[in-house]
Amino acid sequence: MSAPGVARSPGAVPFRLERRGIVMTPLEGEPTEAWGVLNPATARREQDTFLFARLVAEGNVSRIGRARVVFDGDGSPVGVERLGMALEPDEAWELHAGGGGVEDPRITHIPRLGRWVMTYTAYGPLGPRIGIAASADLEHWERLGPASFRYQAALRTDLGMYHNKDAVLFPEPVPGPDGRPAYAMLHRPIWDLSLFLPGAGEPLPDGVEDPRPGIWISYAPAAAVEQDLGAITRFEQHRLVAMPERDWEALKIGAGTPPIRVDQGWLVLYHGASGRLIPGLDLQPHVRYSAGALILDPLDVSRVIARSPDPLLEPELPEEVAGTVGNVVFPTAIEPAADGTGHDVYYGMADCRIGVARLTRIPVENDAQE
Repeated sequence: MSAPGVARSPGAVPFRLERRGIVMTPLEGEPTEAWGVLNPATARREQDTFLFARLVAEGNVSRIGRARVVFDGDGSPVGVERLGMALEPDEAWELHAGGGGVEDPRITHIPRLGRWVMTYTAYGPLGPRIGIAASADLEHWERLGPASFRYQAALRTDLGMYHNKDAVLFPEPVPGPDGRPAYAMLHRPIWDLSLFLPGAGEPLPDGVEDPRPGIWISYAPAAAVEQDLGAITRFEQHRLVAMPERDWEALKIGAGTPPIRVDQGWLVLYHGASGRLIPGLDLQPHVRYSAGALILDPLDVSRVIARSPDPLLEPELPEEVAGTVGNVVFPTAIEPAADGTGHDVYYGMADCRIGVARLTRIPVENDAQE
């Protein structure tokens, strides 16, 4: 049996990323930012763009801050105005003795729900899992709870027992595997249970032969979510979307930015890691993170129809090579550029700072013929 939803030999992605600069650095003397500011979400309300950065205090305790992005006269992001905290680790499932907290947020505006919905990593007593919160004004956030995954007999495993990270939501209902409209979430389960239960190994789902972390998708029925917002934490119909394929992503891949609609389908920037992992270590010194792109079929978002063979962005600048964790570019947020020339992509730089790059489309041969 093969895991459902994996596309083979997709086409190339006609987009490029070009750096625009650094948007946020740790504030000197601020204890909540002592270990860095990184991996932000963004959201736009009226004329303002808000940035929700992961703020890391000494001891690797994370909070999610709230700031307003500052633009220069050309419409390029050049800094932030800090506005306080959006989320702090308060729930039992967000806390553990060695640090943890609330990490790596992504925000999707879902007009049909009248909400911005944040997915984030809740680093609790049993390790990382996906937390979900919602806001009607980008100021007040209501926790909806940790994501849960309905048992799927065909996989012969419970996805809920694994660590999970890198979750992003689509901004509108998409066709589910059963034909019903659904709110879909990309996520990345981690099969190695020995990370918190020594000797447990890697009990893989049926049809999954490669233990490396890849991108999965799960669905919450739209009718249930639109009747009860809390249902957006309850997912089912799980499918494997993509696995590592190239040398630059040989260790693992995970979703980065929330999906945006482009002509071909749904575009998702993702991260890929290469190098050497040290078992049991949280901050890995010998791993290199780069960024690529997927385009998903709009009629079946579990199917990849295009994929970048080479990184669109990889660590090259001094600020990307040296930091809390070196050699990291980690895209997590995307917004339309103020001047209309593509999209601004916000990304973590070496787990210490936040940079921005401009995503633009590369003209292809078919464009000239149209």
